[in-house]
Amino acid sequence: MSTTTSEPAPAPTPTAIAARAQDAQKVYGDGATAVHALAGVTVDFAAGQFTAIMGPSGSGKSTLMHCLAGLDDLTAGSVWIEGTDLTSLSEKELTKLRRDRVGFIFQAFNLIPTLSAEENIVLPMSLAGASPDQAWVDQVVSTVNLGDRLSHRPSELSGGQQQRVAVARALASKPAIIFADEPTGNLDSRSSSEILGFMRRAVDDYGQTIVMVTHDPVAASYADRVLILADGKIVQEIQQPTTDSVVEAMKHLGD
Repeated sequence: MSTTTSEPAPAPTPTAIAARAQDAQKVYGDGATAVHALAGVTVDFAAGQFTAIMGPSGSGKSTLMHCLAGLDDLTAGSVWIEGTDLTSLSEKELTKLRRDRVGFIFQAFNLIPTLSAEENIVLPMSLAGASPDQAWVDQVVSTVNLGDRLSHRPSELSGGQQQRVAVARALASKPAIIFADEPTGNLDSRSSSEILGFMRRAVDDYGQTIVMVTHDPVAASYADRVLILADGKIVQEIQQPTTDSVVEAMKHLGD
């Protein structure tokens, strides 16, 4: 596990580090009532690796992901995506980086109800005015087994199928990193295992980088490593996790 330091971080090597937090601090409020959601987190996310972030409620896991993804600002410290320090970007530059280099998978799917599955998948590229790499999109659609559902709107799809659309959308633009926030939280166990299997394949077969916040030890066992947060700090790292090893680690936190 990386140790915390206040020294400036060098720019990560793009081919090695997909994302980095350097002494990341996030404070809500002031004075005696201040809440330190992140209390100096330093951690690297290697390209082509699947990382799960876990911790009790209020541990800072979602705050860390949101700050890494440029969805929230740090109070102090810095976050990088590939070679870019997000804290140095204007809002316009940050929006462009999120659109072009980051993929998102949310618990609530976040699909546009009036668009077909195919239109939802290519939406980020459509918004950017870019032409999708059709061969790659076809490959992604095949990977998540959506070939016969592309013309369907979200209301015509099951929850698992909607989340498959969301996974395909995240992969379609070939992002530097995908952030997944409780991606199986609204799914039954069968659909959950399918989605996690697709995410695992994206890492193993296509070299995708995924950072997933989850409370589920079974979901975490699909990752290459698990980071456990408590009180805004990383308190444990598990390499090659199993469901049992994650459960055992979480027991010691009282969760």
